[in-house]
Amino acid sequence: MKEELFTKRLVLRKIQTSDAAALFNIWSDPAVAAFMNISAFTSESQAVEMIDLLNELAETKQAIRYSVFDLHSKEIIGSCGFNAINAENARVEIGYDIAKAHWGNGYAPESVQALIDEAFINLGINRIEAKVEPANINSVKVLQKLRFTFEGTLRQYEKVKGNFVDIHMYSLLKND
Repeated sequence: MKEELFTKRLVLRKIQTSDAAALFNIWSDPAVAAFMNISAFTSESQAVEMIDLLNELAETKQAIRYSVFDLHSKEIIGSCGFNAINAENARVEIGYDIAKAHWGNGYAPESVQALIDEAFINLGINRIEAKVEPANINSVKVLQKLRFTFEGTLRQYEKVKGNFVDIHMYSLLKND
């Protein structure tokens, strides 16, 4: 897996502990954390712990997370990556978050497209999955824009903040 991916406006670099302050600012925003499997962070140490966990998973090739940088300003504006890598079945699950100040600028689809290209071209992946809460309209729009197929509802699939919630499954196949 590459340490860096490039798009027209972004650099995706493997997440590092030095990114903690910037990612804390993003992950502490309740609007951003609303559809992540976390509560909004309250201390930078939580971001450090998350980064350490993600890097442990990357070492064993179970996942990889990238910090998303604006190519022009060099500012971290979000993160994205493969939440789960199933090499045996040539399948990955993606996830992404963008700072609220940068919503609506096309950064989410641009960063996800970089993940799609990496998965299909360089990693030999056949299927990319995205699991989304139905209320996460912005994320649904990103996936629709990138031609993901809605496959159905996984009923009460996850427990979020004490409640079971439905999850919509989307996928993109290499031959799509």
